[in-house]
Amino acid sequence: MMSNTYHPGEFSQEKTDRTYNDTVEGDRDVEFTSSGLPNDVFGEEDNHDIKYKTLSWPLVAVLMITEIVSNGMLSLPSSLDAVGVVPGVIVIVFLGVFATFTAWLLIEFKLRHPEVHNMGDAGYILFGPIGREVLGGGTIIFAICATGSQILAGQLALTVLSDGKLCALAFAGIFSAVVTICSFPRTLDSLSWLSVAGGISIIVAGIVAMAGAGAVPVDPGNIVIARSSDFATAFISITNPVFAYAGHFMFFILISEMKHPQDAMKAAWTLQIVATTFYVVFAVVTYWYIGQGVSSPSLLSLSPLWSKISFGLAIPNFFIAGSLYSHTAAKLVFVRFFRHSRHIHSHTFTGWGVWTVLILLANVAAFVFAVGIPIFNYLVGITASLFAAWYTYGLAGAFWLHDTYHFKGGYSGWFRRPISLVINVLTVLAGGFICVGGLYATIYSLRQAAEAGELTAPFQC
Repeated sequence: MMSNTYHPGEFSQEKTDRTYNDTVEGDRDVEFTSSGLPNDVFGEEDNHDIKYKTLSWPLVAVLMITEIVSNGMLSLPSSLDAVGVVPGVIVIVFLGVFATFTAWLLIEFKLRHPEVHNMGDAGYILFGPIGREVLGGGTIIFAICATGSQILAGQLALTVLSDGKLCALAFAGIFSAVVTICSFPRTLDSLSWLSVAGGISIIVAGIVAMAGAGAVPVDPGNIVIARSSDFATAFISITNPVFAYAGHFMFFILISEMKHPQDAMKAAWTLQIVATTFYVVFAVVTYWYIGQGVSSPSLLSLSPLWSKISFGLAIPNFFIAGSLYSHTAAKLVFVRFFRHSRHIHSHTFTGWGVWTVLILLANVAAFVFAVGIPIFNYLVGITASLFAAWYTYGLAGAFWLHDTYHFKGGYSGWFRRPISLVINVLTVLAGGFICVGGLYATIYSLRQAAEAGELTAPFQC
């Protein structure tokens, strides 16, 4: 495996190597490094105009919940319908536990490598320049597609609320404008308080949707305990909860803006407990009252009144989650351009000018992709399979293999920990399996939709 001797920034290689060696020695004892080191992403900020490292772990937990517990959960009842309630619940719980484990691995890697700001930086440490470009580019692509997905969710919500009285394209444009405005602040701390409203809105919308399903049930109790199905259908039902947990690609960026990065696992625990519990309850209750044939998103299966109420309550989450995704895409490029320069921490014309252009580009691209590509929903599935499967699951195992090899004795460090070695190798393989299986299932569904003439025209009202 390649040696980690790279720290992005303005330091000389000699100075970088010395810092790295000192850090390795510290890691052998305390298992992580702290913020404020010379190779930390944002460095010391006491005398700067713009301060990034201001987030507390509760606010990071809220940001995580807002961007992960979003429109992805609305597909979970249909996943239960595809494979049955028992297998479906087992998959949701297992993937939640698995995502907690991989979150821990990502956080440990970040604490040992404070210079890592995003998946591109991590890719450089693991695979060199090619890894940085692939994983960094993948983060940008996935974040923009996720923003587009939230724009479509907002478009659908506004269409339902208005009974389709305005062109859907106009709704998408309105929603995109709001997402752009909300994504404009330079620091995540400025977005964190909006995220409180976003997190509350999706939880309340889910609770109201369950109440609506119970108040006006469609086919209560008509559920399937376990169902046999073909591989593509079954795997799509698996990928829905996989992608409902797919927020790990933002973790490095979030932790980089924490006051105390060592508290990041508290935020991750809070996220996974809330997400896993709510996913199971929402999926089971909704499926029980709606019955077989529940729609995706499930809010469309509610009565018109309850559907409108639920969609209306969920709108704040849709646009705030979208703004977090587009902010992530812009922030990755911005930090790569200006890392350790005055434009990061000062109100310079160049800094704000570039930031404005990046935010506009990210949101315009998301809007154009969402409404201008007939196969956009399938494109989201393809990008999620290609990147989210690795960011959420597979790469975490590679992080453990890398750090154990370099910090704890090379190959002997692996074999002295046989259980951890097996688990992390399986984690990498699981990422590959989800990636390949998700690609197959998505492309198979795309082909079926094309043959049935179900693909919509671009820029359609």
